[in-house]
This record gives sequence, C-alpha cells and structure tokens, in this order.
Amino acid sequence: MLVMLVIAIGALYASPNLYGEDPAVQVSGNAQAPVDESLLATVEAELKKANIAVKSTELEDEKILIRLNDGDAQLLARETIARELRKVSDDYSVAINLAPATPEWLDGIGGTPMKLGLDLRGGVHFLMEVNMQEAISKSFQDMVGNFRVSLREEKIRYRSVKQLEDGVEIRFRDEDTLDEAERFLKSRNPDLVYTERDDLTLMVTMSEQKLLETRDYAIKQNITIIRNRVNQLGVAEPLVQRQGAERIVVQLPGIQDTALAKEILNATATLEYREVDIDHDLRSALDGRVPPGSEIIEDKNGVPQLLKKQVIVAGSSIIDANSGVDEYGLPMVSISLDSEGGNKMKRFTKRAVGQPMAVVFIEYKSTDERDAEGNLIFKKVRKVISVATIQGVFGNQFRTTGLDSPQEAQSLALLLRAGALIAPIQIVEERTVGPSLGQENVDLGMQAIIWGFGLVLAFMLVYYRAFGVVANVALASNLVLIVGVMSLIPGATLTLPGMAGIVLTVGMAVDANVLIFERIREELRDGRSPQQAIHHGYDSAFSTILDANITTLIAALILFAVGTGPIKGFSITLAIGIVTSMFTAIVVTRVIVNTLWGGKRLDKLSI
Repeated sequence: MLVMLVIAIGALYASPNLYGEDPAVQVSGNAQAPVDESLLATVEAELKKANIAVKSTELEDEKILIRLNDGDAQLLARETIARELRKVSDDYSVAINLAPATPEWLDGIGGTPMKLGLDLRGGVHFLMEVNMQEAISKSFQDMVGNFRVSLREEKIRYRSVKQLEDGVEIRFRDEDTLDEAERFLKSRNPDLVYTERDDLTLMVTMSEQKLLETRDYAIKQNITIIRNRVNQLGVAEPLVQRQGAERIVVQLPGIQDTALAKEILNATATLEYREVDIDHDLRSALDGRVPPGSEIIEDKNGVPQLLKKQVIVAGSSIIDANSGVDEYGLPMVSISLDSEGGNKMKRFTKRAVGQPMAVVFIEYKSTDERDAEGNLIFKKVRKVISVATIQGVFGNQFRTTGLDSPQEAQSLALLLRAGALIAPIQIVEERTVGPSLGQENVDLGMQAIIWGFGLVLAFMLVYYRAFGVVANVALASNLVLIVGVMSLIPGATLTLPGMAGIVLTVGMAVDANVLIFERIREELRDGRSPQQAIHHGYDSAFSTILDANITTLIAALILFAVGTGPIKGFSITLAIGIVTSMFTAIVVTRVIVNTLWGGKRLDKLSI
C-alpha cells in the first residue's frame, strides 16, 4: 500500500506535463502604471472589438494573463493590446509567453509542469556587465554624507567634505582638529585608508579588501534586482547568475521578444530619499540662484522641487514595501529598511519632524554611444515621485502618506519592492534560441529516452523473463517518479543535458535489478530453494547497490555545487534519478516479487 501510494503521488504530480501549454499574452506595469480590474476590462473590450477569440483572462499578482487558442492569435492580441495601452501610458509591458494549461484543481494542490531550460523551450540569453566605476563612485558619495553627519554629531569642525574620483577629501582649519577627526573616523571605519596632506587635508580611500567587497556587493545586489525585473516578463524559470568578477548571465526561456527584454533589463533605476529645502526660495533658485548643497528636480507632473543634494537613504536599503490605507482611510505605503538604512533615517527624522521629505526616482538610459574605452554612455534621468511630511521620529519601519490614490500607493510600493541597481549595466552579448530549435531538441531528447527505455525493456524481458517484467514495471515507475519530483522542485529546470541524465538513469536503474537477479540465479545454481534464492539475492546485492549509488550521488552533488548551467541541469536529474531508482529497483521490485511468488511452494523461477 505504501509503494502504491508513493507511485500514485508521483504520477499525480507528473501529470501536469501531459496538459501542455497555452499561447498567452502578459500585461504588467512598469514604474507607476497600475494593473487593476479597470485595465483588465479595457484589455478585454479591445480584444473583443478586434474579434480575437480568448480562452481565458486572469488578474493575479499585479499582472494580467490572457490565454489564447494558437500562436497567430497570440501575436495579433499582443499587437492589439500594446497599441491600445500606448494611448494610456508608456509604462506598460506587453509580452508573449506560454502559460501551463494545468487544470485548476491540480494547480491548487501544487501540481505544475517541469520548467524547461533555454535549449528546450527557446528564448534569449544576455551577458551583462556592471559599471563598477559607478558602483565605487556611489560608495564614495555615501561616504561623503556619512562623514558629514558623523563629524557634525561628534562636534568636530571641518571646512569641507568633497568627493573626488578616487576617494573623499576632508579639509580642516588646524592640525589638532585633523588628528582628532582621523582618530574618530578610523574607529568608525577601520576598513578605509586615511592619508594626511600638508594643506590640512585628510584623504580617505578604499583598501583593496574594501574595493573587492564593494564590487562583490554591486554584483549580488544587481543579480537580486534583475531577478525581480524579469518577473515582469512572465518567465517561468529565469536563470540569473554571476559570471566572473563583473558580469551577469541572464537566460529567459520562452521569451522571443528581445526588444522588450532588453528594455526592462536596461531600465537601470534607483531611488533616493532626499530632504526638501524649505530654507531657500524656489523662485530664486529657478532664476539661477540655486543655493549650494541644493538642486532642482522636477516631479512626475513637471513641477520643479528644490531638494538638498545629500541623500538620506538610498533605495538599496529598502527590504520591503506594501500599499494599504491608514487609520483615516487614506492611501499609504509601509516601508521596511535594513539596519544601516534604519539608523540613517532615525538620525535624520530626529531633527526633521514636520518637514517634507521627497522620494526621487533615478533612471539611467543608454544613449547608444560609447566612451573611449568602449563602455556605453548612460544618460541620468531624475524625477520626484512622492513628497510626504515627516510626522514623527522613525527608523527602519515607517509609512509614506500624502499619496493621491490607492493606485498610486500600489504603484509606489511595487517600484520600491523592485529595488535599486547599485550601478548601470550594459548588455555585451545577446543570443536567441528559436522555439522551433528548442522543440527539435525536445523531440530528439524524447526519442533518445524512448529508444533507450525500449531497448532496456526488451533486453530485460528476453533475458530475465517474468522477473524482467517486474524490472520493467519498476523502471516505468522510476521514470514517473523522476518527472513527478522534477515538477515538484521549484528550482529544478529540465535542460538537454538533464534529458541525458534521465537516459543515463534508465540504464543505472536497471543495473541494480541485474545485480539482484544475477545473485538469485547464483543462489538457484547453488541448490537453494526459490524462496531462499529470492531472499538471499536481495539481501546480498543490497550493500553493493548502495555503495555504487552513494558514490554516484556524491559525484552528482559535487557537480551541482561547483557547476553552472548545463552541468547543474545534468546533476539535478542524475541525483533525483539515483534516489528514485534505489526505491524502485529495491523496494518496488521486492514488493511485486513477494506479491507474485511469496508464500508459495515453487519448483522453479522464471528468471
């Protein structure tokens, strides 16, 4: 009963792979574009007007998914929806995709089809390079703000704190103050390098270790944010991983719209919380008399705002953001910062209760021009997306209010959750795998599995007779369990090398039965009764089978730990296949053999 239950559960979770996929179009919002019931109604009305037959429409996780009957309808629907939404806003993304056609009841219990890799499904591959100079420059910019606040709190007087290309320059009025400041800053930031100059200037630069940490953090942060970005494309299982010191590999299976993918990935954006300068007159600043330490930035409606240059907290400190309503029923966004960002915000709000604070959205757009070193030149575009009054002292948990509508609150929360890239990125390599080539790989891989499976079944049936039938049942159960487990694991993706791992597993799974059956035949030749031969055959072969499979499993785990891409795909299916084949070859066959021949008086075995 236990064996039948395990196989039944494996078959249940393998079954979503039989239903295939529907051609689909996904609509998602960029920046501050709301995706809600009204937008869904607009999309449905436009499709009906264009006489495009729709299978179903869904609104979930701030995305609209429209399922269609065929690829031609999918392309036509995408063009129609994109044309209509351009009239509303340029902040919507319309992407073509494939959506699993799994029944709702099966989807409700976690049943999903296997995720196919780029080589099987088709899609796009990008190799992206992070602008490390910008990441280091941003770190120096943060250091300037931190030094000013720290020295001011410690009541150490300085003439100026200035950011240079390779560090931060702090000027003092006398030697004693310089020495005091150096001792203080060294105690706060021991991983920086401090150099005194003759003109009462302290130069602060990064040590080699600090530079390595800054570059590593920039890569890791960008990888996290890119993963959030590609979710807008509706990719079932994107691959985003590091390659080398400054590069990131992005693979988007099922995506053929490279222009849209590049647009979303290249939308290098960040957020900054800034203090609104209420001490100076905006009109004077607009006439050209901008006070030092401040600058003019327009909001989303084109209205100029006078803000102080010093950044309170950057978007990289935001952990989470959720929209909702306050106690008065007005829209608001709840924001969570990391510990460092919370400390900065607490220090600022202690002295700024009742004053306005602005959220600045900064986007780096490629100009398609390159500098002397061949790097892309980015244009920096900034706009104020929210201005709210500070109601009290807060740290890593606070609320942004003063928003116009629940839709604006929802959009702002979405933007804040998407995170901030530490530095601009550029695409240095692009490859596209067509869906027809991916389907050809699937067909050839399936042929390899079917031929390998069929030949093994035929050999076992001819050579081991009735016991061969038992081994074949176990082998079929093993394939079902592999597919079921692969479908259940969220991070497992089937690639072409993964299909090779399945073919290899078929051979290895039957190998265990060969060992058992040969031991049974030896016991029969030595004169033991059929019942004794079965018992000793299974017991004697168990340790050999266990040793062989454990060593192979260790190799598979090492491949998974140190490998990337295709090697990982191979190691996952190999490891899963080893575990399931141990179960089917030993437990399942033993159950069948005991059921058929156990407790009976036998003169011979069909082996």
